[in-house]
Amino acid sequence: MPKTVSVRPTTQVTPDPSLEKRTRRTFSVEYKLRLLAETEGCKHGELGALLRREKIYHNQLADWRRDFAEKGVAGLRKSAPGPAASRTPEQRRIEQLEKETSRLTRKLKMAHDCLDLQKKALSMLDHLSNGSVA
Repeated sequence: MPKTVSVRPTTQVTPDPSLEKRTRRTFSVEYKLRLLAETEGCKHGELGALLRREKIYHNQLADWRRDFAEKGVAGLRKSAPGPAASRTPEQRRIEQLEKETSRLTRKLKMAHDCLDLQKKALSMLDHLSNGSVA
């Protein structure tokens, strides 16, 4: 006797889009200034509690302090991640074109050398067929 086919309920899981990808937290300049002012007013032992409450690491605070000391409020603005580009897009394009030019120059020189070789070979064959040996 054959087994009866069991029907499984369709259990489709739909993921929550907010949990799909984590993003970095971004802090506004006003928030950073407020936090720096609060940390200046902290007494001994209060800084750790403030950092835990705000969920900030000490090195973030140190970076913000250094940036504020060096560049003022402009130093607290969000910067692009990673190192700054060493060349502008125009400079990269120029470099790319120079590489292509040198590659094509080498290719052209090779073609000229091949033509010279063919001319010499044709000249040698012509001398051999005429019977004169040079």
